[in-house]
Amino acid sequence: MAIESVEALVEGGKASAAPPLGPALGPLGVNIGDVIQEINKKTGNFKGMQVPVKVEVDSDSKEFTISVGTPPASALLKKEAGVDKGSGRAGTEAVADLAIEQIIKVSQMKEDDILGKTPKDRVKEIIGTCVSMGVNVGGTSAKEALKLVEKGRWDKEIESGKTELTAEEKKKLDEERKAMQAELEKKHAEVMDKAQTILDAAKASDKDTNATRADLEAAGIPDDLIEKLAPKKQAGAADEAPPVEKKE
Repeated sequence: MAIESVEALVEGGKASAAPPLGPALGPLGVNIGDVIQEINKKTGNFKGMQVPVKVEVDSDSKEFTISVGTPPASALLKKEAGVDKGSGRAGTEAVADLAIEQIIKVSQMKEDDILGKTPKDRVKEIIGTCVSMGVNVGGTSAKEALKLVEKGRWDKEIESGKTELTAEEKKKLDEERKAMQAELEKKHAEVMDKAQTILDAAKASDKDTNATRADLEAAGIPDDLIEKLAPKKQAGAADEAPPVEKKE
């Protein structure tokens, strides 16, 4: 008995007999339609995402098995949250809030790939990823959510494996996400305006970069924005006036 295999990236729930799968499976003599149907069944939860799949075919019996990899937990969380990226300032800014059911769903998807031995351990591991992404859980920070899990706050949901949300719950989360993103945009605009005022004053008074950076820091401008607006000069390089971004 010889086993031949085919590996490919497919869109979750939307595999087809077109390349790359069809041409690769054809020479193996397997029923391509059956393979595609099984792949779509196994990857249905990953709609809109690229999923690695491996098809192994017994060259004698033509029986096949399909193993499905999973995208990184961060990618699954972004899909659940409806955002393109996590927070660049995870310690102070959150980009979305997920219900515990969504965390449980991701923990189940990643069950074979993460270290947690129990459902509760796996939920904690996924919430740990939320911490680094700036994603809240259950209306609180991910760090606080970890403490709540330890205290048994969501034991009932975790033990039941509940992953579905009602239409009303989904609507509420979507509204919260939009409100959070609008608030972040407003906050970023206010911080940028404050930084712009400092940069304009620095240019007018011909301040050097170090003095400008000190003014930005004293005003509470985030470090990453300071590095963008007034980067430290290279050793030995002549000091230059800080860059000034035009207001739109």
